[in-house]
Amino acid sequence: MRRFLDTLYGAAGLLAGLCMIGVLVSVLAAIIARQLGWNVPGTDAYAGYFMAAAGFLALASTFKHGEHIRVTLLLNSLAKRSSQRLDVFALCAGTLLAAAFAFFSIKLMLDSHTYNDVSTANDATPLWIPQISMAVGTVLFLVSLVDELFRRLRGLPAPSSQQTHE
Repeated sequence: MRRFLDTLYGAAGLLAGLCMIGVLVSVLAAIIARQLGWNVPGTDAYAGYFMAAAGFLALASTFKHGEHIRVTLLLNSLAKRSSQRLDVFALCAGTLLAAAFAFFSIKLMLDSHTYNDVSTANDATPLWIPQISMAVGTVLFLVSLVDELFRRLRGLPAPSSQQTHE
């Protein structure tokens, strides 16, 4: 199971990287087209879709690599047992918030599909298509938080950005 989850987080991180390349290609296409006097509709909208997808798809991988911003000053100043309790509490609160975020992201995507919601830009993209990445990213983030909560309850340490880069 550990290998599967790590592969899943890594695949989402890879997709996030590809989406960043999509941002670059969209922006470059817009710049080149503008210089040549062409109109390429939707490049700005697609750059935004790719940027949002990159952010959401990278959530789980970034979290599991210990790269999210954490305020460790308080955790480091407490006794080990108190620090562990506060860490578990923070993971529980984060899990609840991520569950709500995932639920409403999925609901938004399904509502956009149901009501045939389209972009107001000249590309008229059905919005449920780019919203898939938000729903998938938030669900994977929820899974990574639950995964980390169970790891912490078993007494395993938090991921550290130093450990993952060595």
